[in-house]
Amino acid sequence: MVTAAAATPVSYIITSSTASNSPSSSRSHNHTPSLKLLPISSPLSSSLEPQLPFISNGSVTNSSSTKLLSVSTRNGNANQDTGMERRRREFMAAIGLISINFNLWLNQKPIADAREIEVGSFLPPFPSDPSFVVFKASSKDTPALRAGNVQPYNFIIPPSWKQTRVANILSGNYCQPKCAEPWVEVKFENEKQGKIQVVASPLVRLTNKLTATIEEIGTPEKLIASLGPFVTGNTLDSDEIVETTVEKQGDQTYYKYELETPFALTGTHNLAKATAKGNTVILFVVSASDKQWQASQKTLKAILDSFEV
Repeated sequence: MVTAAAATPVSYIITSSTASNSPSSSRSHNHTPSLKLLPISSPLSSSLEPQLPFISNGSVTNSSSTKLLSVSTRNGNANQDTGMERRRREFMAAIGLISINFNLWLNQKPIADAREIEVGSFLPPFPSDPSFVVFKASSKDTPALRAGNVQPYNFIIPPSWKQTRVANILSGNYCQPKCAEPWVEVKFENEKQGKIQVVASPLVRLTNKLTATIEEIGTPEKLIASLGPFVTGNTLDSDEIVETTVEKQGDQTYYKYELETPFALTGTHNLAKATAKGNTVILFVVSASDKQWQASQKTLKAILDSFEV
């Protein structure tokens, strides 16, 4: 017989960790019982001491010990449940954080914070011709402007046009300030007249010089051979070049192109204007379908001519 000392403030009882081998047991095979010391708090010790269990042949013979074993089992289950509940809460909290971050990622604003409303509602009118408004790019418009990789540029546009969103993968946001491939700065369009976009290309893609003028990069034909796919959206053949011109605007030299591109993704008619400044070549592209070109050729050429860096 094993008993706990009644004089100590905290006493212990010994219980079996397995059910008894009596016929009422649900186990059909024998287990060797192990002994477990269970602490009994002081307020309860006096009432429990007279009912300490007897252990004989590995079985508990006292009914009160069965109650203590039941209490111990319930406490163990409660502790296990508490641990499982804690882990469940931690898991759900982690899922919640992932969900919040994913939603923030889905709902993040594109880098070019395009306002898909008519530009006449927020851009100032062109002083020389009120049928146009003026777009002046600043550091708040694109990551390349904020990084200083692109110098500010401006152009005129009809007030009925809308600025469209630039996909993050095309915006250069992921590679600034050291992009090795061209990216799209801004885009505008009008359903009836056409589309425009500003494409920027790092000099390292076109020359081994850190800085260079557009003349130092090469001839108009050489430049458009390198950047043509960014005009058409797929390919450009030399026989699709209708006209090339070289213009001076102040200290800046520009190459201008008129292209007939029947297989282009951007449109069957494309106009382009390019210049180099700093460590970047800026390419301004105006695109139209046959129907848009017939209706708005004059307007589209005015837009192209107005572009400057």
